[in-house]
Amino acid sequence: MDVLVGYATAHGSTRTIAERTAAVLGRAGLTAEARPLAEVGDAGAYRAFVLGSAVHGQGWLPPAREFVRDHLDVLGARPVWIFSVGMPAALRGPWRRMAPRELPVIEEGLTPGLRFRGHRLFSGVVRRDQLPRSGRVFFRLVGGRFGDFRDWAAVDGWAAGIAGELRAEL
Repeated sequence: MDVLVGYATAHGSTRTIAERTAAVLGRAGLTAEARPLAEVGDAGAYRAFVLGSAVHGQGWLPPAREFVRDHLDVLGARPVWIFSVGMPAALRGPWRRMAPRELPVIEEGLTPGLRFRGHRLFSGVVRRDQLPRSGRVFFRLVGGRFGDFRDWAAVDGWAAGIAGELRAEL
């Protein structure tokens, strides 16, 4: 297997973005698989990595953070891209304009020494049942909207860029 598109998901949005990314890489002639990071047995079997996680509390989920920590030696020697899935497109006004500032906060929460070529923040699906009652009230007070905010064109474009870089190297 050439490329692992590994992910940690809470409600499924990160999984679908990882699967879409792996499909784009596959159409570009690369061998890629989307797989939950908690189920990856041998990280050394991959030549490149695209790693993603849902973002909760401005940080990656524990399985994603643990994968990076446990495999930093392998990741350090190979091409790595990362992506995060949150809710920036579900927000409005000043809250939405603040979303890009979340990237460095997320990166600070990752294992020191992780080198990556790029980091993208995508929006996922935000449903009422994903938030506790108090969270729903706060979300609505700040102008949040429930819905599916995945931008497939952005995901496809990002994945195609990765494919171009990898085809030139692998």
